[in-house]
Amino acid sequence: MGHPETPLDLDGRAPDLDEHFDEGVLDETVWWPYYLPHWSSRERTEARYSVAPAGLELLIDAETPPWSPEFDGGIRVSHLQTGEYSGPVGSTVGQHRFRPDLVVREAQPERRLHLVQYGVIEVRMAAVRHPDVMVAFWPIGFEDEPQRSGEICVAEIFGSEIDDTGGLVGVGVKAQNDPGLETDFEKVRVEGDLTEFHDYAVAWTPDELRFYIDHRWVKTVAQRIDYPVQLMLDVFEFPRADGTRDEQALPHRFRVERVRTFPYAR
Repeated sequence: MGHPETPLDLDGRAPDLDEHFDEGVLDETVWWPYYLPHWSSRERTEARYSVAPAGLELLIDAETPPWSPEFDGGIRVSHLQTGEYSGPVGSTVGQHRFRPDLVVREAQPERRLHLVQYGVIEVRMAAVRHPDVMVAFWPIGFEDEPQRSGEICVAEIFGSEIDDTGGLVGVGVKAQNDPGLETDFEKVRVEGDLTEFHDYAVAWTPDELRFYIDHRWVKTVAQRIDYPVQLMLDVFEFPRADGTRDEQALPHRFRVERVRTFPYAR
């Protein structure tokens, strides 16, 4: 792939996923429109979204409920993912075990819609400048085995960390429950309006992951993730200490113009 500081060049490469969300309907052969429903239910975690020629909007509106009051308090989310794996009701088997006491509350069908292992994963998206909101694109291990749970954070942007001239973008690897990984994650300062569209990508090889923003190299993680990941695309609204919401700001709109993946080129 050349020197790590070389700009990411995808010209002439053929993607195996080239999603523009412009068909007027979500392609559910690729996208599962629920956020980790095994820890809650499909009813509480169903995405609110629109797809149109301009792309995808994931929405959090006045009617969006907290996705899992039992395990995640008042956090609201609207989300798409490209896989689903969990155990039976009452088990502790499920993707993205973000706390140790999680228990499956609703059984889900196994779905292997679009899994990726190595290559380039890219999103073109626009962040939301609001102190209660975070947007993210972080592929996670499919987790059909508990240790296959590492997270590749292509972009994680808190609205509270955007200012008039730029903002912070979280990139890197989070170990989650993979004992073979060490978390190597940082927030990179990016100049420009992050509420406009920018390209965020990772070039993933068997030996390392290189992260890019607008095709410019920003970070390398020299670790091995040797199992498939599914794409996770989401907008979160975090609860305020007093329990109120900024009703005047709703709906929060997370705009995504494109998601692409490219097979690994040796």
